[in-house]
Amino acid sequence: MNKQESDVLNVLWIEPFINQRILSECCGHSLGVVNRSIRQLMKDGFLDDQACLTEKANNEFRKKAPKNAIILAAGFGMRMVPINTEVPKALLEVNGERLIERIIKQLHEVGIKEIYVVIGFMKEKFEYLIDDYGVELIVNEEYSQKNNLHSVSLALDHLSNTYIIPCDIWCERNPFHKNELYSWYMVSDLIDDESTVRVNRKMELVSVPHSVAGNAMIGIAYLLEEQAAVVRQRILEYSQNSDYNDAFWEEALYHKDRMIVSARVVHSVEVVEINTYEQLRDFDSDSNQLKTDVIQVICKALQARLEEVTDITVLKKGMTNRSFLFSCKGKKYIMRIPGEGTDRLINRREEADVYHAIDGKNICDDIAYINPENGYKITEYLEGARVCDPLNYEDVKKCMKRLRAFHEQKLYVNHEFDIFGQIEFYESLWDETPSVYKDYEKTKANVLSLKSYIDAHITDKALAHIDAVPDNFLFVEREGKEEIRLIDWEYAGMQDPHVDVAMFCIYSLYNKRQVDRLIAAYFTEGCDDSTRIKIYCYIAACGLLWSNWCEYKSHLGVEFGEYSLRQYRYAKDYYKIVQEELKKEEGRKNA
Repeated sequence: MNKQESDVLNVLWIEPFINQRILSECCGHSLGVVNRSIRQLMKDGFLDDQACLTEKANNEFRKKAPKNAIILAAGFGMRMVPINTEVPKALLEVNGERLIERIIKQLHEVGIKEIYVVIGFMKEKFEYLIDDYGVELIVNEEYSQKNNLHSVSLALDHLSNTYIIPCDIWCERNPFHKNELYSWYMVSDLIDDESTVRVNRKMELVSVPHSVAGNAMIGIAYLLEEQAAVVRQRILEYSQNSDYNDAFWEEALYHKDRMIVSARVVHSVEVVEINTYEQLRDFDSDSNQLKTDVIQVICKALQARLEEVTDITVLKKGMTNRSFLFSCKGKKYIMRIPGEGTDRLINRREEADVYHAIDGKNICDDIAYINPENGYKITEYLEGARVCDPLNYEDVKKCMKRLRAFHEQKLYVNHEFDIFGQIEFYESLWDETPSVYKDYEKTKANVLSLKSYIDAHITDKALAHIDAVPDNFLFVEREGKEEIRLIDWEYAGMQDPHVDVAMFCIYSLYNKRQVDRLIAAYFTEGCDDSTRIKIYCYIAACGLLWSNWCEYKSHLGVEFGEYSLRQYRYAKDYYKIVQEELKKEEGRKNA
């Protein structure tokens, strides 16, 4: 039975046959296709000579009827900023109804009560669904590192005669049915530049090149056991391969240049995918979620109306924060929203004091608003800015010159960044869980032993950036001249300025040759041996510092891959380098 025949049989199950023309209108196929389909269904024994369903047809319906549904609701919904700071996307209220509740109710309407919801971000907010709707929750602990292919992998045991449903869909009409006779994937008749498929004349979903637009992918799918078996095997295989960490589950639907399921095409007005704040505002201007605290802050700080906040675009998630770009009154701004667990890591009052100390000195970006209580910050967007390339020595020299000039201003604040105190503090945030590194205690003892050398060779303290890494140096053009602005002062405090040199090195993942080259760029007059060794000590200490920080973030479900491992290596390797340098120094003294 092909797709067209299945569509005709589905219509006949809903209401008795009247004539071919009405049947054509109901199933969406031409009169010729309907006539051919009826003849074939009669020939195959699914219809009798009165075009009524036979027992064979009823058995087919029973065998292929939907059994359950999997709703994917684990992700951050990063494009939904700023709403996703307060509520997961699945729980957005649209037309007075939460998205996921509408989906569940529509499933219930067609008799589907076995519903699995894969959750992760703000998972606790979904708990009420168990009592109110009888769903089963599946927790995806890796929602922050992996895409929804991994979410589907956690529900593979339930995948057969199953609907797979994204949580951010609002359907005007119920997209689910008591009966399904073939596997399908839902797309819209809307043409979308981001789509990877288009519908051909055979109602197949074929791949399109990245430069070619396709049918907008809605994301709802229905899988019969035959196709579900293929998808189960592929997702099981893909989920064990790190190359697929960022993959969507739809990867498992492709075979060569097309999907293994048919297209189900809906009108764009019937199904709305709500991915962004502005899409929600366009679709439901009365939604309570539009009054999110973040938007209220923007409107008050910039003296703007709600509708003047436009072009909201999520920026790449940082190591500490989530930020987004937006426009208001003809200017662009960046809004920073502190990330998970930062309330325990950063003193926002101290950060505000730093911005007060550097205000008006053209050191940092232009601050439009900062809240010392919650860390919300609005800065003017620097058009055309680029970050420092740590592998471009000309960039590096300019950044070190800018950093040195800042240090020489000897600015003062009332708080200090205590490296060794912070090492202990980050460790305390592990809640007595031992380090993931087997030799951590030995490594820590070695690093702590360097403190005496550091203390003996600090000549002066001033305001230091602490997080002076390449990504925080912005090159901008102002009135035909190149300027360098240093951004993100969350960790700044009083410290030996040479700490900033070490920080640049370890974030850039420099080897020792590159470290020495950076030191030369900062100390253009030359660097004495004791200062160089002290910077090596800082590299070891700061490596352990950020390794401990990464371990805490890992407990929150945030991973940093190679960066975390390399920081721990800096702690070990540069302790050894310091010991070697001290032996050389001792040898020179005894010579």
